[in-house]
Amino acid sequence: MEHIEEISNQVDLLKKKLAWAWVYSVDKQLQDKSKRIEELKGRIPTCQSRIDQHLRKMEELNDQLTKKKAQIAHMMEKTSEVRRMTDELKQSLSLATKEKLELEEERGRKFNYIQKMAKRVKIFQQQIRDMDEQNIRNTQAEELDMEVKQKEFQAEIDSANVVFQRLRNEEDTLIDQINQAKDEINKIVHEIEEYDKRDRDIRSRIREFQLHQSNKVTAFGGGRVMGLLEVIERQHRKFNRAPIGPIGAHVTLVDGDKWGTAIECAVGKVLNAFIVTDHKDSLLLRACAREANYKHLQIIIYEFSRPRLHIPDHMLPQTHHPTAISVLRSDNPTVLNVLIDVGNAERQVLVKDYDAGKTVAFDQHISNLKEVYTSDGYKMFSRGSAQTILPPMKNARGGRLSGSYDNKIKTLENEAFEAQNKARQSKVMKRSIDEELQGLHDNLQNAKRRRQDAERVLRSKEFGLRDFKKSYVAESSSTAVSTVDELHVELSKIRDEIHERENSLEELQLRLKEADNKANDVKISFENLCESAKVEIGALEEAERELMMIDKGLKDAELKKNHYEGVMSTKVLSQLNGAEAEYQELEHNRRESYKKASIICPESEIETVGGCDGSTPEQLSAHLTRLSQRLQQESRRHPESIEDLRMLYNKKERKILRKQQTYKAFREKLGACHKALELRWSKFQRNATLLKRQLTWQFNGHLGKKGISGHIKVCYEEKTLSIEVKMPQDASSSSVRDTRGLSGGERSFSTLCFALALHEMTEAPFRAMDEFDVFMDAVSRKISLDAVVDFALAQGSQWIFITPHDISMVKQDDRVKKQQMAAPRS
Repeated sequence: MEHIEEISNQVDLLKKKLAWAWVYSVDKQLQDKSKRIEELKGRIPTCQSRIDQHLRKMEELNDQLTKKKAQIAHMMEKTSEVRRMTDELKQSLSLATKEKLELEEERGRKFNYIQKMAKRVKIFQQQIRDMDEQNIRNTQAEELDMEVKQKEFQAEIDSANVVFQRLRNEEDTLIDQINQAKDEINKIVHEIEEYDKRDRDIRSRIREFQLHQSNKVTAFGGGRVMGLLEVIERQHRKFNRAPIGPIGAHVTLVDGDKWGTAIECAVGKVLNAFIVTDHKDSLLLRACAREANYKHLQIIIYEFSRPRLHIPDHMLPQTHHPTAISVLRSDNPTVLNVLIDVGNAERQVLVKDYDAGKTVAFDQHISNLKEVYTSDGYKMFSRGSAQTILPPMKNARGGRLSGSYDNKIKTLENEAFEAQNKARQSKVMKRSIDEELQGLHDNLQNAKRRRQDAERVLRSKEFGLRDFKKSYVAESSSTAVSTVDELHVELSKIRDEIHERENSLEELQLRLKEADNKANDVKISFENLCESAKVEIGALEEAERELMMIDKGLKDAELKKNHYEGVMSTKVLSQLNGAEAEYQELEHNRRESYKKASIICPESEIETVGGCDGSTPEQLSAHLTRLSQRLQQESRRHPESIEDLRMLYNKKERKILRKQQTYKAFREKLGACHKALELRWSKFQRNATLLKRQLTWQFNGHLGKKGISGHIKVCYEEKTLSIEVKMPQDASSSSVRDTRGLSGGERSFSTLCFALALHEMTEAPFRAMDEFDVFMDAVSRKISLDAVVDFALAQGSQWIFITPHDISMVKQDDRVKKQQMAAPRS
């Protein structure tokens, strides 16, 4: 036993050492973790400084981006103004050139006319000389010569006329060709302007898509919505509930490439709206919109606490085609509720093409159908007998809910490239037609000169023939002298007309000079404006390139910021949090180990015996296990002593005594509970019996007003209540045990009496009865009304009686108020 006691002492000592060994081991681990935590904390300022640096850079780039967008918008306005002025100057230049050409043609006509008149003067002078000579020689030989000359004149006139007609036809043909070429040029210029406009529109849409790609929210309101969101973020504490919006940013579209245009036509106006929970928040949001310069913001007031609306199938359009709400997805139930309540998205059906839309909208007569939208934007609906089909909206933007913008941007870039190629081809074609038109103008001028020369030759031949005939007639006439005098008079008239024509020609020359100066001024202004327009367009393109570079820099800064934030969260903060958690866990384990070890023995006792001697807890545990096994083996060989058994007996005896005292106390409490239960049960049965009697007495008291008696049976064990009524006219002594055996009026009166009996046993400040006398006859109704009014007056509480019958028979009283409603309109 001494050996066993020695082993037991060693076991106790090893247990004490093992307990404090665990404490020392945890202390060592705490020191290692503390060093690791300090090391991780030292990395935080470096990462945070990098994040702050990129945040500042992003703020600067955002400011530059906003300023550059404003600058581009201003430059776009100036460019549109320059284009308008360019068009006006083009028109002015065209009018000035046309006026100049008309004046030149008029000057040419007058000059030619003066030349012709001068030739006529010469001809008349020649005729006068010829006539003078003819008077001198008047022989038969000269007459024969004059006949030959007349034939020769006529032959020359016929030949000149043929040449003149051919040249005039050639001139008309060239004029027609020139007009056709001008029409083709105007058509090509219109096509070039259309291609350029289309290219600008496509470039604008590409910039919009690129902006939407970087930030989806800008698709629903543009850059203004970002400013509005910033104002809302600054003033979010003033809102009862934070606004939701824009709605399109909280919605995704299933199969967006197919249904994007249809959804845009159906609920596109609602996608830019914001949702608030009450009127106060709507006023506050309107003020934020004014601060952000966001005019005409659509605000929808809707209760945020309302759960997701579930519409029964019979209230939806009965068709296999999808509805607008079925292809829209959102994690926010309020957004879907607004699309249903405000946008009627559950009643808008989407179809693939035009023919299917007409079939669904007009032929199938589907219930709960409001509108049908095709995938290319057609809107169809019927109201009564009227059937309406609306074409797609020109300004519809169908890609706002698309999941990916890359394909849209690539498609638009291909379209822009195709438009540029077509514009380039049209310009090449225009240059070739311009060259051809210039050649036609040159040919026309040559043809005009040749035609005028031929016309002068023809007219001179005709005048020569006419003069020849006149001279012949004058020679053969005795009044040759008078003919000469007439020629002198006509010659003076022609000279006066030539003088007037020369004066008008000088005035026309002055007008032509003014028109030429005006055309040159307009041309110089047009060239200057074109040069300035080129400079502004180049500045606009440069600003757009700078905008793209700023946007790219902003994306790079955001990527780097996200990278360092990821490093901070994944490699620094997560490891730091894990190390701190492990440190706290080790501190907790250390406190628990210290507490347990202190219970086993104080630390000073271990220090007096030399501590743990550098042994690890595992080594001490293995040693303790071996000694414990040896102690068990020795204890089995040597049973316990008598002192141990006596101590065990005393311990068991004390335990039994404590249990007996506890049992006695429980018996006393149980007897008191049984006694209280029996007392309460007897009182409950007495109260129940008295309540049954009171209910029957009061029921009979109300029935007695009509000479009826009855009884109410209440069975508490079976939880049933039955009413028995005996009518005074019933000769048999049997009672009616079921109120369904009574007439309508008797059943209503009995039910009224039962209700009044219950009312007397309960307390309530307000009571109401609705159409309690519908099935009663006049006598029962009179008795019932008197009974309920007397009962209400006696009780003193407020009663409300509603009846469709006449209430004039109700007695008057200060506390009785009657309200007669007007008859409803048929």
